[in-house]
Parts: sequence; structure tokens; C-alpha cells
Amino acid sequence: MSHPLRVAVIGAGPAGVYAADILTKSETTTEVDLFDRMPTPYGLVRYGVAPDHPRIKGIVNALHKVLEKPGIRFLGHVEYGVDCKLEDLRRHYDAVVFATGAADDRNLGIPGAELPGSHGASEFISFYDGHPDAPRDWNLDARNVAVLGAGNVALDVGRVLAKQADDLLGTEIPDNVYRALSESRVTDVHVFARRGPAQTKFTPLELRELDHEPNTELIVHPEGFEIDEAGEEAMRTNNQVKSVVKTLQDWALRDPVGNTARRLHFHFLRRPVEILGEDGVSGLRTEIMELTGDGSVRGTGEYETFDVQSVYRAVGYLSSALPDLPFDHGSGTIPHDGGRVLDLDGDHVPGVYTTGWIKRGPVGLIGHTKGDALETVNNLLSDTENLPEPAESDRDSILRMLDERGVPYTTWEGWNRLDEHERALGAERGRERLKVVERDEMVRISRGADA
Repeated sequence: MSHPLRVAVIGAGPAGVYAADILTKSETTTEVDLFDRMPTPYGLVRYGVAPDHPRIKGIVNALHKVLEKPGIRFLGHVEYGVDCKLEDLRRHYDAVVFATGAADDRNLGIPGAELPGSHGASEFISFYDGHPDAPRDWNLDARNVAVLGAGNVALDVGRVLAKQADDLLGTEIPDNVYRALSESRVTDVHVFARRGPAQTKFTPLELRELDHEPNTELIVHPEGFEIDEAGEEAMRTNNQVKSVVKTLQDWALRDPVGNTARRLHFHFLRRPVEILGEDGVSGLRTEIMELTGDGSVRGTGEYETFDVQSVYRAVGYLSSALPDLPFDHGSGTIPHDGGRVLDLDGDHVPGVYTTGWIKRGPVGLIGHTKGDALETVNNLLSDTENLPEPAESDRDSILRMLDERGVPYTTWEGWNRLDEHERALGAERGRERLKVVERDEMVRISRGADA
């Protein structure tokens, strides 16, 4: 190869950035262009993490250092399949790595799921994270809300719905989201899990942090709080499961407080079977489940209806098919062998690879993406001698193509200027919000004193 290995990575979230980092750290001289449909980098970390999770958002600092490396170039606001196609990329690069993640909500598949007031978790998350494609307003008139799911996404959605808007001051919460949460009429949030407490996918830290909300009472309902033989074995062999179950047990034994602004309920062994309503959500019908002893559940044929006016479906994410690439619609992944994309005959498509959630499905934490990227990159590097030569040998030829097509792409330098502007606006708005809260608190205190 007469030139540095040139690789296009489609998707500038953690999966794509980790792949770029590993490539540029290898012994092979490599130039990487990171493309993203959004004008900004970081993907899920920017638009999929709750604003009150600065610990996770802190991953941005590590990703930022990678994107500053001279061998890596960020090109935002470029949509694969619209602004450029696979044939375009193969003309300009030795290899292409697809790391587009999973942004859609998995279909719940029950009657009423499409009613007004029934929302996919990713829709709400995009709203409170200020995603450009998300609506600017969100109806929070419902007093009783159901959240369906037993993972950290369900915890995030439930926590934000039960949170007081003022508790989010000092975070990156957008102004329109702060206003919506300030006007929220929610009093009770009900989280429904199809299986038992030992089978949930909550992580201990994310679960325990719910107990730090001063205005929210945590209520674990005893009906369905059961542990079978498989659950007991999991508690003996897995400290995370043991910690989650113990935390839930402690909450279940508490005496009710009854004087908090909002309540967050946990219901186990309840399978949603229908979202009720005609013009909007008016209830949730669930089937009572029972454990089978091996960690699975079966229906009892008994049903329970809950009075809710809104439902949030946090039952998993799903990747979207990409133009000119094979796709397994059942698993929501690109068929591959160790990250090498496979065609319909099971043969490797030369120079085409995948990593992240579109490779393995939307499972695992952000950190798991590193090992995933390492496998893909190692296989890419081992294929170097057999990669097809790109027709264009000039690294900036891709920029000329985008310019000719009138694509208003963003760059790393441009993003840094925008980021500085956003931070300055955020600091000023944060100060203004704090002044309003302090003013209202002083009015409340003075009125109390006068009384």
C-alpha cells in the first residue's frame, strides 16, 4: 500500500470513536474520517444519557481527546445513504466501518401501543437531551404514568419523570425541558417488570441513586416480589444481582412516607398485554406472571388493570437497516463474522466492517464497546494486504465531493467553536435559573414569616 491506510467510520458515538482510536494506535499508519448524521459528535453520550448523569457524560472528555488526534478527522452533518453512499466511500477509502448504533425503539407488540400518550423511551430521552430531531414541547399532564421495562433505560425515564425540575438546575438540561418538567402534573410513576427482581437488568449504582431524590418516595409492591431457585443462585454467584435484590428488599420493608411530591413504584411479575384507551391512554392491562424456577416466567391467566394516563415503553432499542448493506431485521444487526460484514451468501464484503450496537445488538454498557471495536479493528488490520485500492488517492477528495454536492458538513474545529458557545450560554442560563429559584424561595420564606 503506497499511502496511509484510509478508513471511513460511519457514526461518531463511542463505538466509532473507539474504533478510530484503536486504528490510529496501531503499527499501521492510518488516517480516519469519522462521519455522523448529526452536526455534533459523541452520539449516545450526548443524546442518550440523562442530564443528571454527569459521571457518564464525563466519558465525553475521553472521546474528546481521541478526536483531537491528528490522524482523525470529524465530518458531521453528513448522512450516509443520502449525502454519500457505499460506492462513494469505497472510492475514497480502503475500508469502511459502520458504527451507527441503535436509535429506534423496539416494538412492544401489544394493542394500544400506538395510542396518543404511549411513547417510546428513546423519544422522551431525545426530548430531555435536546436532540435536534425531538419536539420542543412534551405533554406531562398525566398524573399516573407507566414505564414498561426492567433495565437502566426504564430507571432513567422513571427518575426524570418523578424528578423536580429545580433538582436539575446545574445540569445540561435545555430550557424548554426545564419548563416542561416545571409544569409537570405527574404524581405517580409505575415501573413494570415482566419477571422477578432477581431477573432485572438494573445496575446497582443506577438503582441506588434513585434513593437520593429528596422529593420522591420509592415504593416496592410486595405482589410479585418473588425469587425462585434461579434467582437465589444468581444472588449467590453474582454480586450485582445480590446488590440489586437487597436494595429493592430494603425499600419494600420501609414504612410509607406519604408526604412526598411524587412516588416511584416498582411492580414485578406483571406483563403488559394491552394499553387501554380510545383517543388516548386511559389504562394499562397486565397479566400476572409466575416464576418457573429456572429464571423464566409463565402467565397465570389472571389480569390486573392500572389507572394510568400515559405509558413509556423502555423495552429495548433497535438499529435501522442501512442502504446497500445486508441486515438481519430479527436481531436488528448487520450480519458479520468478527466485524467483517457478510453478504447474503455469507461471504465477506471486501473492505466493509461493523462495530457497536449495530454489530452485536443494543446490549452492554458503553465500556463494552471497546472490546467490540478491538475485534473489528484487528480483523480489518489483518485484511490490509487484501483490501481493494480506492480510486481516489488524495485524502481531501472526499471534501471536494461533499462540496460539489452542496453538503454543509461540520468539522472538529467548527464543533469546538459551537461547544464553547453552548457552554457560555449554559452558564448564563444556569445563573438566571438559579436567580429565579432563589427569588421564589425568598418569597415563600417571607410569606411564611408574615403568616
